[in-house]
Amino acid sequence: MSPFTAALPMYDWPEERAEVDAQWAGIRDTLRAAGVDAPEALTRKTGDLYDFWRRPDILFAQTCWGPMGDGLAEGVHVIGQPDYSDVEGGEGEFYRSVVVMRSDALEGAPQSSTHPSELPSAASLSEMMRGRRLAYNVPDSMSGYLALQADLGSLDLFAEQIATGGHRASMRAVATGLADVCAIDCRSWALARLHEPAAAGLAPIGWTSPRKGLPYITSRKTAPETLAAMR
Repeated sequence: MSPFTAALPMYDWPEERAEVDAQWAGIRDTLRAAGVDAPEALTRKTGDLYDFWRRPDILFAQTCWGPMGDGLAEGVHVIGQPDYSDVEGGEGEFYRSVVVMRSDALEGAPQSSTHPSELPSAASLSEMMRGRRLAYNVPDSMSGYLALQADLGSLDLFAEQIATGGHRASMRAVATGLADVCAIDCRSWALARLHEPAAAGLAPIGWTSPRKGLPYITSRKTAPETLAAMR
């Protein structure tokens, strides 16, 4: 039995658990072939992620560059970056967040395309969003908060900022009228269009600038030879 722990919590929606388990099976088998004692299955008993990410037995997990910038980087090693090329808004290791509003709140017909090349940048949408209510997941989320803040210069243009705790909750807040706009990373948006009813009432209005996607990490305690093999 492996002494290590692995988790892929960032896109582990209930509807996607079989897909996430299959993803891990592929990673696990590749790691084992490289001589790494990878655990058989993922754990979903992560509790508070900010504590979980710092556990010394973490072999393979995924986090966000927001917490990394807030000190997590001191306790982990980055293994690598996932590929976002299979979803709109992704290109290799880079991803964007889509900025969405309620379809019925937009003037004219909703956008017929979601492709970044056919929608404006978040920075050019400032006047459209001024005075609106922003829903966001957590304040150190790169995709839901920090990317929009960086592109706009500040978030002072919003009349209110509403923390929801998660991307799905942000989309539901906008769809039900509790908020007016939110930023959702491109993979979460792709999942929402498959599984989240609230997404049907939302329309993309723009995209944030491309940034590195959610990194794969291992504990700072992981042996150098194991880290090298995983990389």
